[in-house]
Amino acid sequence: MNERLKARRSVARNRRAFHDYSIEDRIEAGLVLAGTEVKSLREGRATINEAHAGEMGGELWLFNAYIPEYKAGNRFNHETKRPRKLLLRRREIDKLLGAVKRKGMTLVPLSLYFSPRGFAKVELGLARGKKEYDKRHAERDRDWQRDKERLMRHSARDS
Repeated sequence: MNERLKARRSVARNRRAFHDYSIEDRIEAGLVLAGTEVKSLREGRATINEAHAGEMGGELWLFNAYIPEYKAGNRFNHETKRPRKLLLRRREIDKLLGAVKRKGMTLVPLSLYFSPRGFAKVELGLARGKKEYDKRHAERDRDWQRDKERLMRHSARDS
């Protein structure tokens, strides 16, 4: 598993998702892309900060993900924010859509990357939105962990 993570080449990460949501489950999905979208992704240019996944026609789609036009794509270029179909098994789609409908959860893209075999993949998080006080609490815990590490480093150095 660890060597697989090393081999995947990251294109875009949604760091804001970890601040705004508590991620309860993660799932990997393939993407249906046009040729110029793949070339643009290989250049490492994409943004998924405002993106989300949802249902359209019984399938899962990635909405609002920004993949800029490929410079050498001329008239065959793609639309930058078009919906992109996610490739998942029917059982996984039903499970995710059920959680979204029943439990009020959200599907948030966490990262966009190329698998070791060269396929474009998106890591989706099944997430629950955080309240403002949850965000403050998480920030307080993160600051305390950082301060604790700093104190431990200084006490080890002084001894």
